[in-house]
Amino acid sequence: MDFRKLDQDLSVLVEKKIALSKISYADAAYDDIEEELHDLEDDFNEEFGDELEAILEKIYNQLKSDNDVLLPSAYLANNYSPLAADSFGKVTYEVKGKEGVPVESEQFDKMDVRIVLVPNPSRFILQINGKSMKDLWVGR
Repeated sequence: MDFRKLDQDLSVLVEKKIALSKISYADAAYDDIEEELHDLEDDFNEEFGDELEAILEKIYNQLKSDNDVLLPSAYLANNYSPLAADSFGKVTYEVKGKEGVPVESEQFDKMDVRIVLVPNPSRFILQINGKSMKDLWVGR
């Protein structure tokens, strides 16, 4: 897997989601941005879907979850907060609140457990009760 391209494509997706979240449904550009986002998600799933789904299968097995693995774009958060760029100009993002795909596991009884996909570096994060707890996988 080309991790550099994964990060680039995932960052573009996240930036498009951020742009969409900053405007209302009534905005004339909303439909166009939303359509661009869906096209980007389709391209992302086509290019990285098989490899990321295999990684997610391992994560679900590790968490002892019987949930079905979804398309990688389903694990995107609705809201990302960009952090300061590093010395190379690369922006890292954090996710706050209950975002991502809910996962059922007896290991986390009565907790809200979710998996969310975040770029730079590309990674699947375990969220428990709305807090990012652990990187489950990091693309390097």
